[in-house]
Amino acid sequence: MVYFFVGLGGIAGSLLRYFLSILGEHFWGSHFPTGTLFINLSGAFFLGWITSRWVNRKKLPPYILTALTTGLVGSYTTFSTFCYETVHLFEGREYAFGVLYICISLVGGLFFVRAGLKISEFGIKEER
Repeated sequence: MVYFFVGLGGIAGSLLRYFLSILGEHFWGSHFPTGTLFINLSGAFFLGWITSRWVNRKKLPPYILTALTTGLVGSYTTFSTFCYETVHLFEGREYAFGVLYICISLVGGLFFVRAGLKISEFGIKEER
């Protein structure tokens, strides 16, 4: 049963990533990988939020939680594309953009996971 739900989450996450990457490229162009950056940062936020909100509180069945974290968020975010785009920037001698992309991705990812955790905790306190 868990495989089925992880698969559904994976389908939804990969389609959402594809749609948002096309949308990001349309609005921001393709010189700097803003689409992948947005996807990875929003995925970090969502993973932090869902982990604090649902996983730690055990309010949903384990197969649904796995579908949301591993399936949906795991297929939505993309470390391999981040690595490819970083290498592509460096090969194109865009060193400043490459370093900027790495820094924003790392620091921003940590920030957004923490923000997701904190926002979820705020919501939990309000429910009490």
